[in-house]
Amino acid sequence: MKKSVTIIILLLIVVVFGGSMYYLYQKNSEDPVVYETEKPSKQNIVRKAVATGSILPLEEVLIKPNISGVIEEIYVEGGDYVKSGDLLAKIKVVPNLNALNDARNAIDEAKINLDDQKRNFDRQTSLFDKGVISKADLERAQVAFDQAQQAYRAANKRYDIVKTGTTRGLSNAANTLIRSTVSGMVLEVPVEVGNQVIESNNFNEGTTIAAVADVEKMIFEGKVDESEVGKISEDLPLEITVGAIENMVFDAVLDYIAPKGKEENGAIQFEIKGTLKKQDTVFIRAGLSANASIILARADSVLSLKEALVQFDGDTKEPYVEIETSEQQFERKDIELGISDGIFVEVKSGLSENDKVKVWNAVEPEEEAN
Repeated sequence: MKKSVTIIILLLIVVVFGGSMYYLYQKNSEDPVVYETEKPSKQNIVRKAVATGSILPLEEVLIKPNISGVIEEIYVEGGDYVKSGDLLAKIKVVPNLNALNDARNAIDEAKINLDDQKRNFDRQTSLFDKGVISKADLERAQVAFDQAQQAYRAANKRYDIVKTGTTRGLSNAANTLIRSTVSGMVLEVPVEVGNQVIESNNFNEGTTIAAVADVEKMIFEGKVDESEVGKISEDLPLEITVGAIENMVFDAVLDYIAPKGKEENGAIQFEIKGTLKKQDTVFIRAGLSANASIILARADSVLSLKEALVQFDGDTKEPYVEIETSEQQFERKDIELGISDGIFVEVKSGLSENDKVKVWNAVEPEEEAN
């Protein structure tokens, strides 16, 4: 019995020893781990924030009528250049019956008063010729008669204005003739002949006849997220890209950042505006969607390295890399970093262009082949 137990123990020892030897043999027969290396390079690094928006005129003026009526004629269309005072459209007045009736009654009252003053003046003239009244009395009658004539003429003009929108002697200043108040390009004419329009007054903003703007002065108007607004400030440079204009970047300057944000789709957005620099060769249409890159920092032709190659000390949190000293032999080297664009980071000191930096992820030959 003891002999059998001894044999079993010896067999177990042999099996364990053999398995260990086989494991060590397999371990030693594996290919060694190979680390790749990369060299630093010269890069232009730009740290930026992105805003989405559109291109709009700096000043867009909406031309509205001072009288209600129906569009009789339109003299311009979108894309036309106009000067201040140029005729845009003509309105045919549709008179208000109450105003027309009041104007008609005013004429009748003025006529009655005129006839009365004429009779009085004729009577005073006759008495003056007979020497009954003084010249002062005659002159007072003359003044009253003249005033009655003036009131009658004014009542007739008022009636013409209510009925037609103009009157004799005031055709150039008629409310029915809609003229541009500024010089620029007509962006749109949202009305057509036959459309009814409403005058602009204290209670109604009125119907827009045309929109006119100086297209030489364009701005970018967009929005940035609250996570980015703390990084930006006025006077920063912008790089504007317009989707409809390929391979073109337009320079601008950030002029305005809204002091108050607005909630949109669960996020707080802040409005920004930037003035585009004048472009003589490219015509930018108003309303085009665009993206603005807000340049927070920039470094041109600086020694840079992929951020993925940088390691950080667990205790000091200082950055470092591992430099190859010989074949697959590396040593740690502390470095000083500058700005980063999320892919490349500027290396201010600690590296040269000839250094080979260890790639963190070890690559085994078999995996590399696959």
